[in-house]
Amino acid sequence: MSDTPFGFGLPPEEPDDGDEGKKKDQQSGGGQGPANPFGFGGLPGAGGFGGGPGGPGADNPFAAMFGSLNPNDLGAAFQQLGQMLSYEGGPVNWDMAKQIARQTVSQGSPDGTKDASVGPAERRAVEEAVRLADLWLDDATSLPSGAGSAVAWSRAEWVEATLPAWKELVDPVAERVGTAMGDVLPEEMQAMAGPLIGMMRSMGGAMFGTQIGQAVGVLAGEVVGSSDIGLPLGPAGKAALLPVNIETFGKDLSVPQEEVRLYLALREAAHQRLFAHVPWLRSHLFGAVDGYARGIKVDTAKLEDVVGQFDPQNPEQLQEALQQGMFQPEDTPEQKAALARLETALALVEGWVDAVVHAAAKPRLGSADALRETLRRRRASGGPAEQTFATLIGLELRPRRLRDASRLWASLTDARGVDGRDALWHHPDMLPTATDLDDPDGFVHREQIDFSELDKMLGEAADQPDLRKKDEGEDKSKGDDAG
Repeated sequence: MSDTPFGFGLPPEEPDDGDEGKKKDQQSGGGQGPANPFGFGGLPGAGGFGGGPGGPGADNPFAAMFGSLNPNDLGAAFQQLGQMLSYEGGPVNWDMAKQIARQTVSQGSPDGTKDASVGPAERRAVEEAVRLADLWLDDATSLPSGAGSAVAWSRAEWVEATLPAWKELVDPVAERVGTAMGDVLPEEMQAMAGPLIGMMRSMGGAMFGTQIGQAVGVLAGEVVGSSDIGLPLGPAGKAALLPVNIETFGKDLSVPQEEVRLYLALREAAHQRLFAHVPWLRSHLFGAVDGYARGIKVDTAKLEDVVGQFDPQNPEQLQEALQQGMFQPEDTPEQKAALARLETALALVEGWVDAVVHAAAKPRLGSADALRETLRRRRASGGPAEQTFATLIGLELRPRRLRDASRLWASLTDARGVDGRDALWHHPDMLPTATDLDDPDGFVHREQIDFSELDKMLGEAADQPDLRKKDEGEDKSKGDDAG
């Protein structure tokens, strides 16, 4: 998968025989070369559109394009092409994204593991792990359970359940691109070029859908729950684990599978508590992502070149230009502040979960330290999950200060107790800032403003409109009497 944000199109598979394989692939028309203009390399059974020099129909352009496909694959190619050109929805073709994600999942992950339906025994194991995790967390946090149910998902089920959240995260950036594609033409030409602009937007929506589907499908092969990246991707109140990925995760750790599952259940259940009982947190995080996305600018000069030279018979030009990257964060104080807010918010969420889970697991699991360190490194190293998110919205969603935040939450527990620590989630202005992560001791011992009473007073006032009208009427009558 391309590391370039919004690198559209399915990436070519790496050949088994190195450079020689690449040469052969290029000669045969596979991958993303000109012989495969629409990037349909991911179609089942399709190694590419072209037959290559000396291949079937070398002197016939249609045979060269479609000769390597059997009739079923050819029909699928035309169907997908029709979807690209007929799409009239939002900035992303989410039906195509879902289709590509499911295809990617069905092909299996790079380590060779395949997706499979979750059996009754695995479901019971997940339910029991989440139930026990919630009991342990009762001693480690004042926030009550947030998981109304525990579910075991296959990779395909994870794709289905998380697509609504991906739509909310990705659409703002995709909308900017769609607008930019129409705005690069002079105003007097836009009316004349209406059909061309419409076709480009349809193709853009399909290209977004293709890349997002590929990325989400790859991510489904490695996540162990619904909150791996620090954002609530699944439905509220559902603690979800993926048994097939948990087995892969713990394979080389020399830790019993039951302990691995239980530790990951602790993390999932802790995330569920936080997002269920801090009602402003989800919108705060998604708003921070959106605020950063609004500061991403499109390289209009590059886009103008593409539009000016666009040939409807060669749509690969648009795809290749987009793969080269048109998205850059604006180097402004506002954009830097947006990035700092997002990174700090993620670090605080992940740091709190890390501290709470460690407090719950340390006295009970002999492998708690090893599992904690493994997960910390997995998040900090910028693995495939972070690369996937960078591809989708042009941002590496990584809590760079996870350890600092975890130490701060642990210090708060020592100084103020569990209740005092968790009370900071009552209001966003009570949370530590990036500066506080630099000086945790100063924050821990600083007097905190208690927003709970103010919120209570404001809420009571809002709930009593009749009393407010009565007071206003009394004030008016007093004024009339005085007159």
